[in-house]
This record gives sequence, C-alpha cells and structure tokens, in this order.
Amino acid sequence: MNPQERNRLIDALIEGDISEADFLRLEAEFSVDPAARREYLERLTLSSLLEEEARALEPAKVETVAFRRYWPLALGGLAAAVAVGFFVIGGRSNRTGLPAVATGPVVEQRESGFAVLVGQAGAVWQGATQLADGALVPAGKLTLASGWAQIELFSGVTVVVEGDAQFEIVSPMEMVLARGKVRAQVPEPARGFTITTPKGKVVDLGTEFALDLSSERPEMHVLKGDVEWHPHAAAMRHLEKGEALRLDAPASSPKLVASTGSFIGIEEMGEKLAAVRLARRTSWANSIETLRRDSRLVALFQMSAPDPADRRVPNDAIAGQTVLSEGAVVAAARVADRWGKASGALDFSPAGSRVRVNVPGRYHALTFVTWVKINSLDRWYNSLFLTDGHDLHEPHWQIMNDGRLFFSVKKRDTWDASKGEKDKHVYFSPPFWSTALSGRWLMIATVYDPDARHVTHYLNGQQLSREAVPEHYLVETVSIGAASIGNWDLPNRADPHYAVRNLNGSMDEFALFGTALSPAEIAALYAQGRP
Repeated sequence: MNPQERNRLIDALIEGDISEADFLRLEAEFSVDPAARREYLERLTLSSLLEEEARALEPAKVETVAFRRYWPLALGGLAAAVAVGFFVIGGRSNRTGLPAVATGPVVEQRESGFAVLVGQAGAVWQGATQLADGALVPAGKLTLASGWAQIELFSGVTVVVEGDAQFEIVSPMEMVLARGKVRAQVPEPARGFTITTPKGKVVDLGTEFALDLSSERPEMHVLKGDVEWHPHAAAMRHLEKGEALRLDAPASSPKLVASTGSFIGIEEMGEKLAAVRLARRTSWANSIETLRRDSRLVALFQMSAPDPADRRVPNDAIAGQTVLSEGAVVAAARVADRWGKASGALDFSPAGSRVRVNVPGRYHALTFVTWVKINSLDRWYNSLFLTDGHDLHEPHWQIMNDGRLFFSVKKRDTWDASKGEKDKHVYFSPPFWSTALSGRWLMIATVYDPDARHVTHYLNGQQLSREAVPEHYLVETVSIGAASIGNWDLPNRADPHYAVRNLNGSMDEFALFGTALSPAEIAALYAQGRP
C-alpha cells in the first residue's frame, strides 16, 4: 500500500465512509506499520481541529473550508501528541457499522479484591456470590454454607475455610471470621497477619494456626511457630507450637493441646481437589463419548495429541454431517488443558498461530462452542473461528478488544452505507471479559437460529444476550469452507501483510454443530465440561 492510497483510506475511515474490505486492509497496515498509525493520528487530530474552527466560522464560509488548505499548518503541533503514544483502539462503532478507532490516554485497568480462590471441594456459597476457581475473592462478607475453599491472599498467606463459615478478606494482611473453621499458613513475608473474631484478634508471628468457631466453644490451635492472642477485654496471651486455648475462657485458664487432625490443611485440600477434578474429568470423558455420536455434530476438535510433535488435530465427530477429517496446527504450542493434562491444549499467542480446517457443506443453523483461557484481549479483534476472506453467507466468530462477543453471517457482497444497507449485521454481546478472568478457563458459545430468528451468546452455560435477526440480514443457508480456529486469513503472494487477529490465549476444545442448540443443551455442555 503506497502512502497516497493509505491516506485516502484513512480519510475515508475518519469520515465514516469506508468499505469493510478497505477497512480490513487498513487494519492490517496499522498492525505492522508504526508510520501508518502516526499518519492516522495526525489526520484524525487535524480533522478535530478543523471541525472546531469550522464551528467558529460564519455559515457561508464553512462551505468553503477545504481539508488540504489547513493540512500543512497542523503537522508541526501534532508531533508531540504522536510521541506520547495516544493511539489506542476503541470498541465503539461509527456510522459505517465498523469498529471505530479512538484516541485518548490509555486507562490503566483495575480490579477489586485482596485474594484469589485457588480451589474448592463441595463448596456451596450462600447468596448472590458464586465463586469460581481462579476468581478474585470479592470484598465484603461471604458465606460458605458447606464444603471447603482454599484461598491465597496477595500477602502470601494461604487459608483453608471450612463451612458453615462466614468471613471477610479485609486486606492482604487481615481477615475477619464470624463463624466456621479456618486453617492459615503464614510465610515470613506476611508476619503479622491478623484474623479478627468476635472474641478478639489472632496476630501471627510467622506460623501456621487454626481457628474453630463452628460451635459454642471457640478455640485456637497453634500448629507451627507462635501467635499472639489479643482478647477484647483481657491481656494478650502468647501461644507456641502445640498449644491451644478456648477463646472465651478466662485469662487464668490453662492452655490446651493443639489438634492438627481437626482441621483440613493444604495437603489434605490438595487431595480433595484432585479427587474432585478426577471425578469431573471422568464424567466429562463419558459425556464426550456420547457427544461424538450426536448426528448434529459437524466437528469436535480436542486439541490434545499423544505425540506433542504431531501437528494435526483429528475431528472426533464420528456421526456428523460432514466429511471434515482433521485440522492442521500452525505455530501454536501445546500446553496443559483445563484438566491439567500436559499437551492437552493449544496456545495461540504467537502471531501466526492457528488451526487450519476446511468445512464442506451448507447449514441452515449453527452452534459454536469452545473452551478457552484468555490471557488478554490485545487485538482489535480476537479470533475464535473465522472463514477465509469472509465471503458471501460465511460466518465470523470472534471477541472484540472491549470484551464483547462478535458474530456475523455475510448477507451480501455489495453494500451502501448511505442507504443503511450493509453487507452483514453484527450481533454483539455485552462485554463479558475483564482482566479478572485472565488465565481462567471459560466456555463460550454462540447459536445462530434462522428459524427462531435470533442469535444468542453464552458464557459458562449462561445466556449473555439474545438479538433478533433483522429480516433483510437473514441468511437461510450458511457455508464455511476454508477457515482458521484462533486466527484469520492468509497472506497472499503479492502482499505478505495480513490482519493480526490471533487469540492471545489457549483453547482445548472446539465444537461446531449444524443446528441451533437449546439453552438447556448449552447449560448441560458446561455442566459436563467444567473442570
């Protein structure tokens, strides 16, 4: 792309009059050429300056304002803005229906919480808060009605909470326990960690201790090291390894003998978590055997391979609607899957990563389902499944950089934005992803149902959104052909550049159905497949 053509396309983008094909060409140019990004910023800033000046002119003079007349005057003052890197991609849409590029200072992302839920066994959370493994533990009071939860505070403290328990993580160095059992392992850097109870405070001195507030006889047990007990209405008492006491006993009461076996520790918790995961993986394996024989299944790619050097993934659908046999792995590295099995997933983080497939046939409806672990959404578009070129009646499925799911089926080859006629309608979900989900396995699904006339997006078995299919964008027969899982398009011989859309994350399972699955079926797939 020469500079003259590039600038023409940039001007068309700013004016909201760019075709999708030209937009994609320009996107690819932005991805690989810093000079193109600087040129865009300069022209966009100039356009804003011209608009401000035009608003100050008399109406008769506004019509005579020409873009190029002011162009040389603006260049000098824009270099500083370019230098500080104000080029960021936004998730808003302009009047073309294409995602717009916005400028502005980068806003640092923030999350709330002081700890992470590492794992849980038989955990039943009471109330609206339902925590998943790997999630940040939210601020405020939490109630674990039954089961066990292992939590790691940012200070390095690990606690195992046993229900029925009510507690709150106040800071990386402080926890409140109203009832229930807690066993805390405190490393040296977290010396001084405190748990507040209704009877007083426990301050550790680099140790492992446990609290039992599950009965009317609350107790504290020191398993290693030593702690300080600060009752509300009495003098501080010092306890060492092997000692215990009743929290409501008089200060003169003798100390008790600590009982390690009364509390679940990290090792025992690990065994519980391993048993839970094994049971769930066994149940999932059984459900996969049933799924493989579903006549509605077009493709089922489990990204594992007995030989990590094997660059193919077989289609495990044995009774499906297509002769699709396998996918070819390009650049993606084999990593552990959501069950912890080595080489069970593919990491698409390298820019060229993808799984190449060719899906023959035509389909009236479609359902896409995949398990992914997203590191970040650092592309404009983050690919899940994209056909080459996005030709007529072909689907595209991806994630926007603002966390919205994107699905479309191309309706027509030509379009006229001035008449409100586009080549396709894009079905967006609300933003579902934030940095709090980084590194966590998620099940994402989208259903295209021409009979019911809607597109539905799902996250972890729950509906994110449902949007009606407009009559003039309805596609009754969908085709796929050559496509990529986790990336998009191939460079051609004349131009090695291509839009960078690889998924920055991992995928261990991808399923394509030639029909519209029901909400109950989507929920069942998640229930059967969650680790």
